[in-house]
Amino acid sequence: MLHPLDPLTTAEIDAGRAVLDREGRITPTTRFPTVLPVEPTKDAVAAHRPGDAVERRILFVALETATGRSAEAVVEVTGGTLESWTELATDVAPYGQPPYLIEEYELTEQIARDDPQWQAAMARRGLPTEFAFCAPLAPGFFGRDDEAGHRVIRSLTFLREDENDSPWSHPVEGLIVHIDLTERRVLRVEDEGDVAPPTVDGRFGTAAGLPERTTLKPVEITQPEGPSYSVDGSAVTWQNWSFRVGFNAREGLVLNQVAFDGRPVLSRASVPEMVVPYGDTTPTRFWISYFDAGEYLLGLNANPLTLGCDCLGVIHYFDGVVADGNGHGITIPQAVCMHEEDYGILWKHTQLDGTADVRRSRRLVISYFSTIGNYDYGFFWYLYLDGSIDFEAKATGVVFAGAGEPGSTNPHATEIAPGLFAPVHQHLFCARLDVAIDGEQNSLAEIDVVRMPTGPDNPYGNAFTWQTTPLTSERSAQRLADPSRARVWEITSGSRTNAVGKPTAYHLVPRPGATLMAQPDSSVHGRATFATQHLWATPFSPAERFPAGDYPNGHAGGGGLPAWTAADRSIENTDIVLWHVFGPTHIPRPEDWPVMPVDYSGFSLKPYGFLDRNPALDLPAGIADHCAPGGGHEHHH
Repeated sequence: MLHPLDPLTTAEIDAGRAVLDREGRITPTTRFPTVLPVEPTKDAVAAHRPGDAVERRILFVALETATGRSAEAVVEVTGGTLESWTELATDVAPYGQPPYLIEEYELTEQIARDDPQWQAAMARRGLPTEFAFCAPLAPGFFGRDDEAGHRVIRSLTFLREDENDSPWSHPVEGLIVHIDLTERRVLRVEDEGDVAPPTVDGRFGTAAGLPERTTLKPVEITQPEGPSYSVDGSAVTWQNWSFRVGFNAREGLVLNQVAFDGRPVLSRASVPEMVVPYGDTTPTRFWISYFDAGEYLLGLNANPLTLGCDCLGVIHYFDGVVADGNGHGITIPQAVCMHEEDYGILWKHTQLDGTADVRRSRRLVISYFSTIGNYDYGFFWYLYLDGSIDFEAKATGVVFAGAGEPGSTNPHATEIAPGLFAPVHQHLFCARLDVAIDGEQNSLAEIDVVRMPTGPDNPYGNAFTWQTTPLTSERSAQRLADPSRARVWEITSGSRTNAVGKPTAYHLVPRPGATLMAQPDSSVHGRATFATQHLWATPFSPAERFPAGDYPNGHAGGGGLPAWTAADRSIENTDIVLWHVFGPTHIPRPEDWPVMPVDYSGFSLKPYGFLDRNPALDLPAGIADHCAPGGGHEHHH
């Protein structure tokens, strides 16, 4: 039976496209950069009962590739009606283009390779073109007359020894091709400098041909009685937790209706944007600031987890459904992986008589991986038996490098291999947490641990306390993390109190990390203003989904969170949304080459008086034989 929060199906996408076709809205040159579910209202979700008919709406963003004009179409699939058709003002400041189509990446390479100026630049440098790779890259925004309001992309060139070689180790420094995708022409070619492309071997994995080590013995993870979760369509229950799994082309994995003991914690949780700004001054890279969701679509680029070892244990997979550039539904098989993991000790105490009580922790992992060009990103939600939630982003893949004189120094890039320089950059993710702590009426406060001067209130100098600062409006809620004060943000319920009479609450616990390093007068600061604070909070609005605005591609800036919060709306005792920014600031190192070990970042949500006592007191003492007395297997040499 269909639930309003179920992800789209391929049949629904195809049915929606058929409506547009019937209405005469599709020509041979119409493409669909974005196809997303229109979220049902919270009232509709609350009123839904099993068996009820469900109205399903889809947003189709249509791009007329011949003219560059774009429009938003909302289709009500169930009744087969086109509810609205809205032309987008992509040619008027602050502009903003739909995300790129996969076919535009191939078009970019073809336009660059066919261009006489590019061919001349390669010939001037004495470089072979046969296996050259012309990478398609989002352009940022610099207000140039031939770019502003146009559908523009840039291309950097990389050499390959053969068609299977990793291109990222052979950058052609200073060769930049600027392309208008609508007119299918090169705007200009920059050809600066003559640094020889590095000859570093960038192959890894099976392609590297390394003899594999033989000293690792197998680790077996078995659950002979099966997993402890149960799945019904998109609905999951596991121990005290219940939630629904969602998925869409832009945000990828979404968790809906997250509840513990049947009590709501989150209405919806996702990571709807991330920006990757580079801190380099060269013509080749000063403009780089990719919005991996808003320009490239994280969900559309999700990996099918059918191959490899993305997850271990007894696994449940969810397919991801997206649309191709022609607006037809396609399935990414096994895009989302769910499994249980042992997580060490949950609680333990050894009594005075020497007897010990110990219980092991376990977590439920819901994850997906997205590959955007050279980088790979894992998005992992963890639910724990004690009512905690963790989110972890895993950044891996291949660092983006340029060329330089071997042995030279560069204040903006480290030499990670001879002649190969990887610029400083950041990966700034933004989580959107539509909190619902025991319901939608919530308030927000900042809690700092504070020192106290020695005196009447602190006679021995040892005392310290904590300070709670209510964050009552949008501007007051624009905050930076502060590990020196153990700063956390508390979300309290307006409708329920705990055993000691305090409002039930959760804490958002940040992990230390830098905000946007670019200067306030920079282009990227205006376009990625969301990344200048660790925390924002807004009253819930269904139209406010993406922290850099709906169309960051080619956008002049100011969209999203800075625009919404300018009104300084109240966020007291109402339905609030938290926006939390986190992620690594990366000064690359030789150990990141030729493929980067995972860089972890994230945050935690911890119950704080949400529960009256430890909810994991009832865990069984010995789940497996090896916990029983004398059951341990010792290894004697």
